[in-house]
Amino acid sequence: MQLVNATRDELLKPLQVVSGIVERRHTLAILANLLFRKAGNTVSFVSTDIEIQITTKANFGVGDDEITTTVGARKILDILRALPDGPVSLNLKDNRMVVQSGKSRFSLQTLAASEFPVMQTGGEVTASWKMSQGAFKQIISQVYFAMAQQDIRYYLNGMLLVLEGKELIAAATDGHRLAFSQLTLDHPPTGAGQKQEIIIPRKTILECQHLLSDGDDPLQISLSGNQIKLSFGDIELISKLVEGKFPDYQRVIPKGHKNTLVVGRETLQAALQRAAILTTEKFKGVRFSLSGSKITIQSTNAEQEEAQEEIETKYDGEPVEIGFNVTYLLDVLANIKNNEIQISLGDANSSAIITLPGSESFKYVVMPMRI
Repeated sequence: MQLVNATRDELLKPLQVVSGIVERRHTLAILANLLFRKAGNTVSFVSTDIEIQITTKANFGVGDDEITTTVGARKILDILRALPDGPVSLNLKDNRMVVQSGKSRFSLQTLAASEFPVMQTGGEVTASWKMSQGAFKQIISQVYFAMAQQDIRYYLNGMLLVLEGKELIAAATDGHRLAFSQLTLDHPPTGAGQKQEIIIPRKTILECQHLLSDGDDPLQISLSGNQIKLSFGDIELISKLVEGKFPDYQRVIPKGHKNTLVVGRETLQAALQRAAILTTEKFKGVRFSLSGSKITIQSTNAEQEEAQEEIETKYDGEPVEIGFNVTYLLDVLANIKNNEIQISLGDANSSAIITLPGSESFKYVVMPMRI
């Protein structure tokens, strides 16, 4: 029975959307598969890892039949990528999915759709709002790099999202640095109306980075129970939330630092990249020395090698010497797009704060390092 007739690229597009969350190793064999649903002309593909579920649709079904089955995600994706451009058909024969293109033919095992663990959206919607995909992608791109990875404090392995009135705040920390970004929505969310704080898992945030566009295309976000749902274009992403209490990010942000300078982002980024060459995997420290109208950046290693960079800048504060993990600085410089950044410092033992000149919408706090 023929299910789909499309070009290779038409079929690849939805499969690439849903395949990103499919893990290579599974406790359940069915999680390596995609759920394939055909209802007349409409074909939908669903993937899940139990925590996240992605669904997308396309209109290239053949016939009026309603068919559901599952097929290995990696195998069908690898086959399509390896095929030359041209028409591709998917057929179901003796519980096998047959992929055919030109003189190439592949017969793939299927598993029953009834075994596939479809996530149910549950509970009352406590908040729902619309914004552009580009705006949401920007707010998460300014903080996601500060999320922890596999930290025993599981609530750090994700991004905090705070909704209060029309204000949307994102924050992430791994205990050594903290990134904060905020924006004002065009319209207040519908729903309960009170302040809401949720923690979105790291994997979900990285998938949003991958799937969302940079433009003004609409994005609908809904919160309910312990889930967040994002709907955009032909894609629906549902994710469980991380339970736990996120640290009070406001207490971490230093106030009253008087030693402030403004420096070109790309100039500082290039100098740090060069200084980082002589750091090692175990020790990523660089020393900042500020005095007069220049920043001196130094790095050394166990072989007594040394790098030194000087950057001209306007600085009226006290002389300061302070060490930083160079990776933490390069991360933030790679993920903000402004031409200039503002750095505020206390002393060698105080956290530094990086902001955007004339704006309160972004803050990045980084702890000092003993060098």
